[in-house]
Amino acid sequence: MPTLTKLYTMQEAAKHNTSDDCWVVVDGKVYDVTDYLDEHPGGDEVLLKATGKDATDEFEDAGHSKGAIELMQEYCIGELDPSEPVIPVADTSAKEPSKAVTSKFVDTASQYWAIPVAIVGVSVVVAGFFLWHKK
Repeated sequence: MPTLTKLYTMQEAAKHNTSDDCWVVVDGKVYDVTDYLDEHPGGDEVLLKATGKDATDEFEDAGHSKGAIELMQEYCIGELDPSEPVIPVADTSAKEPSKAVTSKFVDTASQYWAIPVAIVGVSVVVAGFFLWHKK
């Protein structure tokens, strides 16, 4: 006979995102890691950043030991409700810089164009001076 478990939505799990009440979701399971924050080897900020989204990739990328995976079971309080839509994770690895960053770079470069031009000009004059005096 299957064990019944409490079901949570991602929105519900995301509400628990403080150091006094911290839940994370890994591989479809919901963990209340509030009491583990101070003991987490990676620091509490790692767990606090994982709230409100599916942190499975981050968990797997960290290379947790078998012991850490077993320890997780102590903090499992339920599972994600499969009937609820999952909130998509924002892609933070953008392939193109945002237009705001690009335009700021262009603005900065257009303000300071004279500096590299002056450096090149001084270099040409100095090189010409030494080459002319060598003769």
